[in-house]
Amino acid sequence: MFPKIDYHNQTNYILQKHFCDLLEQIFDKILQDSNLTHKQCEVLLVDNATIQSFNKNHRNKDEATDVLSFPLESEFSPLIGSIIISLDYAQAVANTLEHSLEDEIALLFIHGILHLIGFDHEKDEGEHRIKEEELIYLFNLPQSLIMRNS
Repeated sequence: MFPKIDYHNQTNYILQKHFCDLLEQIFDKILQDSNLTHKQCEVLLVDNATIQSFNKNHRNKDEATDVLSFPLESEFSPLIGSIIISLDYAQAVANTLEHSLEDEIALLFIHGILHLIGFDHEKDEGEHRIKEEELIYLFNLPQSLIMRNS
């Protein structure tokens, strides 16, 4: 069986197998709930400068951010889309909130995947936050970005 998550790590961070397994479990759960079990995603781990460039080019915001999602809406492709995570940004947040970098990446991954399948906290009536909370409790993670800001 092929991996459902294709990692492109452009940093010095070493992805541990147990952590990749956790992300696969999270991804599988989200896909099962959405009837998209045949899909895959791409995860790019980058630095602040790289994510700032993506943010400027695709959202016209010239600043670093934690996570960006780029859905691929094609019934013919197994790829659901791409998630870009800034490890610089994630590490700073993890340090501030006193949890692990892996926990912060998992939170950002959940947030990004939910965007890929159509959730949008900027437009919905709280559905994104509710689904995120459900997954955070299920996988025993610390509070998410949405939970921290609500």
